[in-house]
Amino acid sequence: MNKPTKISAQSIAASYLDALVDRGIRHVFANAGTDFAPIIEAMVAAAKKNKKLPRFHTVPHENLAVAMAHGYYLSSGEPSAVMVHVTVGTANALCGIMNASRDNVPILLAAGRTPNTETGHAGSRNASIHWGQDSFDQGGMLREYVKWDYELRGGQHIETIVGRALDIAMSEPRGPVYLAMPREILGDPAEPEVIPPRARPLGSIPATPSLEAIEKTAELIADAKFPLIITASLGRCHENVGRLSKLAEDFGIGVALPGEPGAREVNVPSNHPMFLGTHPDPVIERADVIVVIDCEVPWWPRYVSPEKNAKLVHISADPFFSNYPLRGFEMDMAISGSSAQALQMLGSALESKTKGKDKQIQARCREISGLARKRREEMDKTMRAASGDSPLNPAWIAACINQVKKKDTIIVNELGVPMDMLDLREPGTYISSSLAGGLGFGLGASLGAKLGAPDRDVILIVGDGSYMFGNPVPAHFVSRAEKLPTLTVVLNNHRWHAVHRSTLGMYPEGLASREKVMPLVELGPSPDFEHIIKSCDGYGERVDDPADLVNALERGLAAVSNGTSALLNVITGY
Repeated sequence: MNKPTKISAQSIAASYLDALVDRGIRHVFANAGTDFAPIIEAMVAAAKKNKKLPRFHTVPHENLAVAMAHGYYLSSGEPSAVMVHVTVGTANALCGIMNASRDNVPILLAAGRTPNTETGHAGSRNASIHWGQDSFDQGGMLREYVKWDYELRGGQHIETIVGRALDIAMSEPRGPVYLAMPREILGDPAEPEVIPPRARPLGSIPATPSLEAIEKTAELIADAKFPLIITASLGRCHENVGRLSKLAEDFGIGVALPGEPGAREVNVPSNHPMFLGTHPDPVIERADVIVVIDCEVPWWPRYVSPEKNAKLVHISADPFFSNYPLRGFEMDMAISGSSAQALQMLGSALESKTKGKDKQIQARCREISGLARKRREEMDKTMRAASGDSPLNPAWIAACINQVKKKDTIIVNELGVPMDMLDLREPGTYISSSLAGGLGFGLGASLGAKLGAPDRDVILIVGDGSYMFGNPVPAHFVSRAEKLPTLTVVLNNHRWHAVHRSTLGMYPEGLASREKVMPLVELGPSPDFEHIIKSCDGYGERVDDPADLVNALERGLAAVSNGTSALLNVITGY
């Protein structure tokens, strides 16, 4: 073995930590490996000098770490960093990066890289895995899902590299980036100090939509009989919720969300008089003008399509969603730019375009609000009817959660209950999994959301399969170690409900539909999930009786208020 070499007073690893601080990164979710030695040494040296550092969180699984960064961004609006171990850590992080990519969440994923040298550096190879973990193209395994990837070279200014990575991540459409850093380079002396970064927000200023195109859109809406806006994530900018609510009510425009898991934010209050719910197939067929804003999949063409003469407008930072290999939605106008600016511009344009059309707008408001009211009444009826179902019905679970949660409670919903059934009125109170569908998102996202909003309750609603995918022991460990108490409600139906439903959807009268036990679907015998959290000093209980669910939820929330995470293993039949 090579003799240890004394580390430089200012190593590249130390400069990397400085660069994170300079760019406003306050949290790093890390799962360490042998490549972290220079980082650890630099952290200790910085602490002894009372230098400012990001807060490092030890997260013993990479998918969980990325999900925490994802949830943190959604609740705080701030990007964070994740650091993982070479190829193997990158591989474990990939599922979470897929989720972040499809959800336009900026994350700096940094990975060590096995040393490139066998001798000559303090960080040169000194373990057999340093040969086994080498690869020809470490970034290649996730290149399709990041906006930028790079491997640090010797002699480069790490401050410049980090700044570029975060600027790209934070420019619209936002998304994750990847930086690999060989161990011996991290341990080498840093290059001479560079000029500190200028004080400015990360990323580029969002583009302003075309005024001419917005005015044409306003004309279409003004002349329409039944205009409709469909959005999945417009509400990520919290001010947009009020803007959309006012626009819809002032000008008689229906608002709908795409089929789950398409809607990932509170985009309009669930009790808004113009809100027409999710999966709005009948109104899509009826609308003569449809404006799709920040929405990848506004409808499923196999089941529904707009009327052939309907005018279709798509507005987004990238209205073609060019990172999707196939997406064939028709459009009469594709408008690129900021949805926040688009809403403000559209409101101003409609003020002039609708002059003298008060009766038409009032008629639209009456019709659309009548449909919205009928939808809410039917939903309420469904939830009340489910109150006595045993095993428990997700509709009743949603009703009980609505009863106990606060108005600012953050709901994280991973294949739990239908979004339509949740009472969601405040911006920033709903997080759902992305269209990538990488399971195991919910546990990490709920912890990240709690870190970003420590004074608010966080309730995770998750299926039993997704809960197991979420690395529950590492998740509950992190919750306890980092003091991030949340309430997890596991909907335990002892099977892969999505797989079961998909098989019946494709073969409704097929052979599998007649089987008592469908192959590859059953998840029984089910673990006693309530005991898993107890092993991490949390509160857990099993709920079989629908009449006891509200009390159980209140007991769980009481534990959370006392700083203890809680889990309810709720036995469902759906």
